[in-house]
Amino acid sequence: MPKLYFNTTRYADLPLHHGKVPPWLAQRMTLLGGAIVESIVLEYGKSAVLSRLSDPFWFQAFGCALGMDWHSSGITTSVMGSLKTAVNPKFKELGIYICGGKGKHSTQTPHELMALSDRTGLNGTALVRSSKLAAKVDNTAIQDGFQLYLHSFIVTDEGEWAIVQQGMNDGSGMARRYHWHSEKVQSFVEKPHAFIYGKNQGDILNLVDEHAGASKTGILNIIREDPAKMFPEMKKIMPSHHEVRGTNVNLKRLGSMLALAHDKDLRDFESLLMLEGVGPRTIQSLALVSEVIHGTPSRFSDPARFSFAHGGKDGHPFPVPTKVYDETISILQSSVEKAKIGDQDKQIAIRNLTLAAQNMEKSFEPDENAFDRVIARERSESYKYGGRTVFGKSKPPKDNGQLNLF
Repeated sequence: MPKLYFNTTRYADLPLHHGKVPPWLAQRMTLLGGAIVESIVLEYGKSAVLSRLSDPFWFQAFGCALGMDWHSSGITTSVMGSLKTAVNPKFKELGIYICGGKGKHSTQTPHELMALSDRTGLNGTALVRSSKLAAKVDNTAIQDGFQLYLHSFIVTDEGEWAIVQQGMNDGSGMARRYHWHSEKVQSFVEKPHAFIYGKNQGDILNLVDEHAGASKTGILNIIREDPAKMFPEMKKIMPSHHEVRGTNVNLKRLGSMLALAHDKDLRDFESLLMLEGVGPRTIQSLALVSEVIHGTPSRFSDPARFSFAHGGKDGHPFPVPTKVYDETISILQSSVEKAKIGDQDKQIAIRNLTLAAQNMEKSFEPDENAFDRVIARERSESYKYGGRTVFGKSKPPKDNGQLNLF
């Protein structure tokens, strides 16, 4: 399995996918995405939401858990659109607001920020300046062949902000996502990004790299110097193949989670985790959603693993189990509402899923040959859980043979 490194700049393939997210999935993404954000705010505060959104590995894992295609650039558009719909109406409660979006919506960012500042007393002029400078840096100061088409500005009621924006390369059919976080921006003209997420397309001109000082000075003094500072070959982490393969996930982590959810000898959820009546398949999804909420950065080095929560709209690794998805939403929303009135039992139970899976992982040895059987089982049983893709609803298989998990 390829190792992924948490450097200050990251690159990954993000193949451009066309088409729209179907309404039946978009509605669920809004509900689950909103519940996850609320859970993070309750547990860790609103700053933690911005910190996570500025981490491309977490962002990709988050999108996978919401049922989007695990490696597609469409995750960016759909996730930010869903969050904007879910979060903005609860601004007074959560203290988080999202401006901008895709295409023409991105150009409305300054107007939305100024309107928000009029309501809250935030420094709208400074926020607009940050938004415009970030866009200018990624479109002009970094000449990498990608033209921005999405700009989302996330801001708290205290003025902390994060930016998620994405560019497209028409020639290669690839996208590159840029992540910013105000807590990490010391200067807009020297190494300002939290992360850059995309595939290396060759030599690029990056005038905001920390080593580009001489080049910037030369340009400002109109001296004829070569300003180019070339990035080294960056880690490519998003492959072009559409299906999820065993090499795309940490089998030890995935296997231990599946064992926790499905092996009756290894869990007693009704008494241990206070999740009465929740079946193994929903526990599988909840365990992965729990990790999205509570996991540390090192847990998101294999974002594809989180597609085993709710599948993908194109059927990879398997159709979206809508019944399981709805139960996950209901349980998470219930835990949030109860936590607001002081009842922490369900929130603790969901957090315990992460701890239980990690404890099991310490001694778990996966069967590497079982990965394909797991996907085959999910697909064969998809009809039981209301499985759906953009191509239609799942139907019972002709062969009803049983398949073993990890």
